Amino acid sequence: MNNPMKTLICQLVLITFAGFAPSSLLAQAPAQPADKDELRGYLELLRSDVNTTKIATINQVMKLTAPEAEKFWPIYRGYEQKLAAVGDRKLALIREFAGLHLGGTLDNKQAADLAARWLKNTQERLDLWKKYHQQISKAVSPIRAAQFLQVEHQMALFIDLNIAAEMPVVGSKSPTQK
Repeated sequence: MNNPMKTLICQLVLITFAGFAPSSLLAQAPAQPADKDELRGYLELLRSDVNTTKIATINQVMKLTAPEAEKFWPIYRGYEQKLAAVGDRKLALIREFAGLHLGGTLDNKQAADLAARWLKNTQERLDLWKKYHQQISKAVSPIRAAQFLQVEHQMALFIDLNIAAEMPVVGSKSPTQK
């Protein structure tokens, strides 16, 4: 494993242990409006920390030249805005599932609907990667586009794994059920 990849893994571990705890998001599922504002602020701060780490990692892995950086970073900023919207929809799905799970009210119809929307959200992220890979490939180079995808994919895997580890199993009893 090369040095930038070791750095990436270390940074991801730090993000996880520094407070990226999806269980805290699940506990907030039936939140009141004021709590939603507080949670939104926390998530924006967390997103900012993750983005800072991603930018540092991209810089370490890609080692863009000045002309490449001039082309890459505006594209990347557009990507991050679109990725944030996909992430917001994913969070809404997690919160909806958590609320139904904690309330013990998840039924077959809701489970099917949540699964369909989860798959759609996953496809949206994949479509976003495809779109921005193509843009970066044309604007900078196919190698730089592949590096971008590699970093994004590794970050996404790590974050998704942490979320998955905290999610209750569909159909299991919630802590509030006896």
